[in-house]
Amino acid sequence: MAKQNTVQKVEEIVKPFADELGLEIWDITFKKEGSEWYLRIFIDKEGGVNIDDCVDLTHAVSKPLDDADPISQNYMLEISSPGVERELKRDEHFAKYIGSPVMVRTIRPVDGTRDFCGTLTKYENKQLSVELQDGSVMTFDKKDTNFVKLDDFDINDFV
Repeated sequence: MAKQNTVQKVEEIVKPFADELGLEIWDITFKKEGSEWYLRIFIDKEGGVNIDDCVDLTHAVSKPLDDADPISQNYMLEISSPGVERELKRDEHFAKYIGSPVMVRTIRPVDGTRDFCGTLTKYENKQLSVELQDGSVMTFDKKDTNFVKLDDFDINDFV
């Protein structure tokens, strides 16, 4: 089964349980790291996710995933929050975070630079616009980015 089909099938199985627990499926990844396969389900909710949310969803979906058996090989199941510097991947992620600080890394350099920080001002037709710290606005095709992440982390909040 192709990885994309695996992710879609897993989401179909998991989403009703997440909905019942008041959780949003942020993203699902299925990838090999070293000799192990990892199925990672990232969840979110208003006010943030805590460890109990991760444990509750793990208990809710473990048996249904085993019963449906959408993945032929052995894998490790991990359920967690997407974190404060969450990666924006889906259209709804971009729409939700218009006006938020973001970090953009492009696949190829733009004017000699691959990393850009600023405020996400627009997302339309798979293009995102970011107002940089100097006030200029750059527009990127989503397909030309390596990642777009929230830039909400401030080390001073933790010292």
